[in-house]
Amino acid sequence: MKLALIVPGGVDRGGTQRVVPFLLWLLERLAREHDVHVFALRQEARPGRWRLLGADVHNVGARPRRLRALAALAREHAKAPFDVLHAHWAVPQGVVGAVARRLLRRPLVLGLAGGELVSLPGADFGGMRHVTGRAWVRLSMAAADRVVVPNDAMAEEARRLGHRAIVVPLGVALDAWPALAPRRRPPGSTARLLHVADLRPVKDQDTLLRAAALLRAWGVDFTLDVAGGDTMGGRVQRRAAELDLEDRVRFHGAVPHASLRPLVDASHVLVVTSLFEAGPVAMLEAAVAGVPTVGTAVGYVRAWAPAAAAAVPVGDAEALAAALRRHLEDEEGRVALARAAHRRALAYDADAMAAGYEAIYRELRGRRAPRATVRAAHAGRAVGR
Repeated sequence: MKLALIVPGGVDRGGTQRVVPFLLWLLERLAREHDVHVFALRQEARPGRWRLLGADVHNVGARPRRLRALAALAREHAKAPFDVLHAHWAVPQGVVGAVARRLLRRPLVLGLAGGELVSLPGADFGGMRHVTGRAWVRLSMAAADRVVVPNDAMAEEARRLGHRAIVVPLGVALDAWPALAPRRRPPGSTARLLHVADLRPVKDQDTLLRAAALLRAWGVDFTLDVAGGDTMGGRVQRRAAELDLEDRVRFHGAVPHASLRPLVDASHVLVVTSLFEAGPVAMLEAAVAGVPTVGTAVGYVRAWAPAAAAAVPVGDAEALAAALRRHLEDEEGRVALARAAHRRALAYDADAMAAGYEAIYRELRGRRAPRATVRAAHAGRAVGR
């Protein structure tokens, strides 16, 4: 099949900086069997083209990006028709996909892998915050032949908007991120907590730091590593200083994906404090590496709890601190949580994720999309509960 993946970016020339790991894992697996063309709207400022993991990347470049993306799609389609279009995220990729579907008359898969279906104005996050955003999201979903989401909670949100969604869980590439069995923490050693997320309001690092301050007040011996780029101008670091956590918290900044593994392997618990998550992939990677997650009830933390993750209410620093202390003081319970998470992550890896998408492509292959848009109406089996 000839496939067009429409993405915002995450497909850097070198495959190491400014990448979205699950996108790389997906396109690498698809490119083994199919002719894959990736149309990146914001990867680089200048238009360009390069090969990456067996796929052809068409970088759209400067504005007007949507028109440039449509022109690039039409040029490549004229050489040999696409079988399926696949837009990742609704705005603007899903909008481009919706127009391309009508122009090229090819079926469209819309992958919702972020906050398209939520509204969190306090965190300046979510595709449903404004009238314009809601209109673009609804247009993208209405145009898609299949809507795909990574978890059951997002499928429920899609259903609330009148669309049925197929659940294709995210999965880790075990060849690039090898499995490591859960390990026992040496008796008497300092507990190592890890938080992997950019510093931004939706990730709610204030709850993370307030929980850390409580752990310190309770006499828990720990350190906290924070890996993620800073979008808040040092506000989180200043908050850590206000809470007298400078000797406990280490801010590593944006860590290249390849350099993240040593931090994960050395940790005992991954901590998630987000207000919303479609994943997070960091939780899946930690599980593959034998590290359990304690966090707020979002995404896979919510889906896997209580057997394979520990979930607490969003924004509840005291509940988070109590759950962390409980799992740090109960080594048998921590390791049991890690083993359950490890089994789940290995059972549905990047190969299974790619196979899930391929099944959808094959179902749609050869269809000529009608000129009028249609509403996605396909029920998928939820996986990864």
